[in-house]
Amino acid sequence: MNTNKNSEQLSAPDTQAGNVAPRRGFLKSVALAAAFCGVALAGAGQAQAATTWKIQSVWDAGTVGYDLFEEWANSMEEKSGGELIIKPYPAKSVAADNNALFEAVRNGVLQGMNPFTLYWSGKIPASVFLSSYPAGPDQPHQWDIMFYSMGMLEKTREIYEKFGLFYVGPIQHDANIIHSKKPVNSLADMEGMKMRVPGGMVAEVFQQFGVSTVSLPGSDIFPALEKGTIDAADYVGPAVNYELGFSQVTDYIMFGPPGVMSIYQPVDLMDLTVNLRAWNALDPELQQLVEDEVRIYSQKHYLTIQKRNIEAMKKFKADGSKVTRLSQEDLGEFRKAAIPIWFNWAGKNEDARAILDIQLEYMMNETVGYLNEEDIKGM
Repeated sequence: MNTNKNSEQLSAPDTQAGNVAPRRGFLKSVALAAAFCGVALAGAGQAQAATTWKIQSVWDAGTVGYDLFEEWANSMEEKSGGELIIKPYPAKSVAADNNALFEAVRNGVLQGMNPFTLYWSGKIPASVFLSSYPAGPDQPHQWDIMFYSMGMLEKTREIYEKFGLFYVGPIQHDANIIHSKKPVNSLADMEGMKMRVPGGMVAEVFQQFGVSTVSLPGSDIFPALEKGTIDAADYVGPAVNYELGFSQVTDYIMFGPPGVMSIYQPVDLMDLTVNLRAWNALDPELQQLVEDEVRIYSQKHYLTIQKRNIEAMKKFKADGSKVTRLSQEDLGEFRKAAIPIWFNWAGKNEDARAILDIQLEYMMNETVGYLNEEDIKGM
């Protein structure tokens, strides 16, 4: 009985004039507060929603290159405040080869890739000029200047967008060098040699100096040198080449003039490229963070590999390998032979020519001085 009475009293409206307005005001306040909390919770839910990208590198698992890439990718969740999660994958783990990798990113199976830019010369002719080429710009900082100060980054992005891709930025890697069974102290010493080199522009220039060029996958280089079916072989830098055992099957390492490890591929650039739709879906501030972090990663990637190179050269020396150097005059002759081949490749399409034009402007500037008007006359 008491409970029913109390219930009636609690449920009965308070009709006293002095209590109606405060009660209605209180209810309105509660409703407004609930609405505000709902908006706030919805906003919090949106802020917590993360974007996840799957990105495959061309580095094999267990290499210093992949370890660095994996570390960078995993760091992006914290750096983005949880807004972007990058799941890294080593070479061949999702896409089985380079062609499949390119298509997987275009089609959105993967959101991004970390390749050697030169891989796409068959698909994107301009890419042959987006990493170093014979006797072109030969210092890492020169490439950063062209990309970030001379409009080459913007032009590259314009080209990649035609393929449904966004080129985030270059990633510095290393030079490619040549190991040989006999000393090469001049261009003349290369005549008659059988040498493994990349195809395309690099092979065409070496052939100008009497070199018989062959193309071999990396896994076939050591046995070919060991059996003597080739006299010399190009591959990547000292750190990786030492791990592959090149000191066991060659006696000499050919460098360019002091300060230039390689006259044919001295700045072998990698990059970060992502699916264009995935890129456009990011908030502009998050896009800027990714761009900034790629530039930071590029420096760390390059410096770590250079440190390993220094250590590897000590090991080569201890194994008895000797360094031979071409002269500055040799580099000049190599460049003269290369220039017509540059222009042949630039003639493949307007995009390739546009990239070379940027580089010619830089190489002909007096601050660089690699070329003058006479060098390209008639080209």
